[in-house]
Amino acid sequence: MRPAAEAQAQLRSLPRSRNVYLVPYLLWMVLFVFAPIVLIVYDSLFDVEGAFTFSNYAHFFTPVYMKMTFSSFWYAFLITAFSLLVGYPAAYLLTKTKHKQLWLLLIILPSWINLLLKTYAFIGLFGTYGAANAILKTIGIGQQQILFTDFSFIFVSVYIFIPFMILPVFNALEEMNPSLIDASRDLGASPWTTFRRVIFPLTINGVKSGCQAVFIPALSLFMITRLIAGSRIITLGTAIEQHFLVTQDWGMGATIAVFLIIAMAVIMVLTGSSRGRTRR
Repeated sequence: MRPAAEAQAQLRSLPRSRNVYLVPYLLWMVLFVFAPIVLIVYDSLFDVEGAFTFSNYAHFFTPVYMKMTFSSFWYAFLITAFSLLVGYPAAYLLTKTKHKQLWLLLIILPSWINLLLKTYAFIGLFGTYGAANAILKTIGIGQQQILFTDFSFIFVSVYIFIPFMILPVFNALEEMNPSLIDASRDLGASPWTTFRRVIFPLTINGVKSGCQAVFIPALSLFMITRLIAGSRIITLGTAIEQHFLVTQDWGMGATIAVFLIIAMAVIMVLTGSSRGRTRR
């Protein structure tokens, strides 16, 4: 009876010991997630003169900020779409290569380089006397304005975010049972039908994770937008930067940040709930 009683006592103490390990995680969440959000919400309730007001939220729904919101979502959608169009075939080809882990490491390696350094590198490449214009001159097209265009902004953003699309798709493809593809071919399905009816549905969770990992940070871009697109593209991220660093209207900048946080949370909840339904 004594060993059984001791075992029961140990089982009762397990939840308490596990709760102790949660303390650092909870402290981290409170200090670096919840507290900053509370401070942003607090700042959004004051105008530029420090007076308490709700006018910032009313001002956000004016045509100027609605246009910025649409522009932010549109460019985030384009960046995510192009990342998926390039990243999915790349991840699929990686699963067929001989040294797949090495190739995957080479794709992920650029993400370890500082974002600012990569952005300035593209400024040199796409500049008036950069390598891109030198190639265009060589093939007879002539010098073009590449920097400060929609193309350069989307191209650089896709380059920076594409590892975050390839990795979850690659993992989903690796976990897929290859016998299902063989069965589809044995039943006479074409390669396109096999992809559409077997491969893509089985890897949809990886696609959702990749789209989430790209769309959410792309929604709040400001540094790449400022350096690569200049003043041509104005998004919510650049508006926040302007309000905090130029106009010193912290209340309006915090209000925009609140709406961005809400949008990101909604996206995460929607993708998370859909994954839960597919598992069930």
